[in-house]
Amino acid sequence: MRILITGAAGFIGSSVARVLLARGDSVLGIDNINDYYDPTLKQARLKSLEQTNFAFKKIDFADHAALDAALAGEKFDGVLHLGAQAGVRYSIENPRAYVQANLVGHLNLLEVARHAAVPMVYASSSSVYGGNKVLPFSVDQRVDHPMSLYAATKKADELMSETYAHLYRIPLTGLRFFTVYGPWGRPDMAMWLFTKAILAGEPIKVFNDGKMRRDFTYIDDIVAGIVACIDNPPPDDGAEKAGGSVAPHRLYNIGNHRSEELMHMIGLIEASLGVKATYDFQPLQAGDVPETFANIDAIANDLGYAPTTSIDVGIPNFVRWYRAYHGL
Repeated sequence: MRILITGAAGFIGSSVARVLLARGDSVLGIDNINDYYDPTLKQARLKSLEQTNFAFKKIDFADHAALDAALAGEKFDGVLHLGAQAGVRYSIENPRAYVQANLVGHLNLLEVARHAAVPMVYASSSSVYGGNKVLPFSVDQRVDHPMSLYAATKKADELMSETYAHLYRIPLTGLRFFTVYGPWGRPDMAMWLFTKAILAGEPIKVFNDGKMRRDFTYIDDIVAGIVACIDNPPPDDGAEKAGGSVAPHRLYNIGNHRSEELMHMIGLIEASLGVKATYDFQPLQAGDVPETFANIDAIANDLGYAPTTSIDVGIPNFVRWYRAYHGL
């Protein structure tokens, strides 16, 4: 297959591309390589993908005219739309960036999939669960109370996708990611920030006085789930029913099905580095939630998704990669 991947220079996008290329698929990657975090890391990820079956175009997919021009004449068998403006906290500082990338950009990719008549897998987020108190979070729960603009844009993406699947019968799969980490990860996420600060001898900011839990999901497990979704788009079982009212659109939680204490995560980083951290305890930040926990029954039952990497294994793997990447 040839797969179009947005956010190909990103953490998850480059990781999926690497696996698809290794199994013999071709990848057309697009990314605008913005400066939300260090573009040098994004360039390094792209360099690791360089081979005959990988093509890359630097383009902002929120610019529909530029996107259409870049894709003119290109053929692909599916779309993996992972590009987005990420980050709960940054959405409070720069809301317009989220509307442009996550709403306009998502619509543009729905149009690409529609006109190419190919299935699409896209990134949603566990942030859509907002202040939900029922754990673990299940895709059957209502998600009407987002706690951040980032979460609201991801919920809107799911609604737009449902509409397109219904109107145009495009097979769509939305993935609600739960705290993805591992080699080639993002510098704005806690694991990277903690590792960097500890090595520099600086205090680490620990929010909600450390009373936080997260469903940390290792990148290899995430990639396995994404590839399973690419290979198994939802069938259009409802096409003959009630005028096609049942849309070929699936939503899945993709997590580790374990909710880990933040302080345990920090302890594993300390042990991997052989250095004790200095803590700067802070209150819970606006837009954040104290706990996430993924119910993964839907993706497990449909596609056999079964994460295997605990943080006891994954965090030392990340720390080893971090040291190697920075030459430490």
